Amino acid sequence: MIFTVVLIIFLIGFGVWEYRSHQKNVLSIPLRVHVNGTRGKSSVTRLITGGMRGGGIRTMGKTTGTKPRIIYPGGNEVPIFRVGKANIIEQLKILRNAVMHEVHALVVECMAVLPQNQLLAEHHMIHSTVGVITNVRADHLDEMGPTIEDVARSLSNTIPKNGVVFTCEEKYFPIFEEVGKKRNCQVYLVRHDYVSDEMMSGFSYVEHKDNVALALAVCEHLGVSHVEALKGMHRALPDPGVLRIFTIHHYEKQIEFVNAFAANDPDSYIIIWNMLKNRFNDQKKVVVLVNCRKDRIQRTESLAELIAKNLPADHFILVGEFTTALLNRAVALGLPASKISNLAEELPEGVFQKVVSLTDTSSIVIGIGNIVGFGEEILTNFTNRGKELVY
Repeated sequence: MIFTVVLIIFLIGFGVWEYRSHQKNVLSIPLRVHVNGTRGKSSVTRLITGGMRGGGIRTMGKTTGTKPRIIYPGGNEVPIFRVGKANIIEQLKILRNAVMHEVHALVVECMAVLPQNQLLAEHHMIHSTVGVITNVRADHLDEMGPTIEDVARSLSNTIPKNGVVFTCEEKYFPIFEEVGKKRNCQVYLVRHDYVSDEMMSGFSYVEHKDNVALALAVCEHLGVSHVEALKGMHRALPDPGVLRIFTIHHYEKQIEFVNAFAANDPDSYIIIWNMLKNRFNDQKKVVVLVNCRKDRIQRTESLAELIAKNLPADHFILVGEFTTALLNRAVALGLPASKISNLAEELPEGVFQKVVSLTDTSSIVIGIGNIVGFGEEILTNFTNRGKELVY
């Protein structure tokens, strides 16, 4: 009995000490930026980190996207190794790490999906001075939905108290404003109109103007000029899941491979499809490569509707797990079965050879669905054969 009481007192004391220690860490970092949203979180985190560094502000960044990374003030980055599944407690360690490196600014990608965890991450861990909500799209509806409006309300959980928020999301902006007023937080709608093609030409990969506009708005708010911030962004390393195009020459055939695996949701893929339209022509076969995951059933359902109704490709190749369900649903929605190849059991080499067989003289292959798992294997197989196109 005495041992139990002593143990409880010890645990309570330790908890109080840890809480106070964390609050001290938080206050030791003057500028804290928390990046949330459906798509583009990793890219925006990297862009802000690079932009702040371009302005001479000692900044650390942390991404949670395709491959979790810590980006140190010098621009070098290291992978985050996890034992078991990702846990938002990881953010406490990041703040400790940032204090050790005596940074003036910390830019953190939100790693929580469940609404209550997003609330916990912001208001008990990060305590951001600047919030970012990139956009609101139809993804993770099983965790944040069931409606897209529910997703918007869930993302609003990371709106800070007594801070500012920047977003490119126009449709659900009123929700963010409503929450912002309750938390004494000013919410700004950012438009990408002023981001010129010349400003984008400094990126060797395919970046979105919305992402750049958001990052520039945050950097300017924190005292970095557009010129300095943009230079820093151009020098920053892109996320491994960023949209990139590779040209592959295979004997007399030319294949363009577009890595769009990380986009995930239908709205993002339609935007990417429209961006790529200028690369389509009558001589080039358009092939969509869909990587499925059995733990993303809701996403598989939305991908079936996407390829059946919104992506008029010449052929679709299904790989990964749970492909039969996607195939059956797509056919039920009107996509001819003759335009679909189910290669669930195939290795990456076999998938590449299928693409070759579908290519007369040239083709463009767009990888969508999921980058985790078999998507990474496909990506490695295709990109190792080609040369990246400077967009």
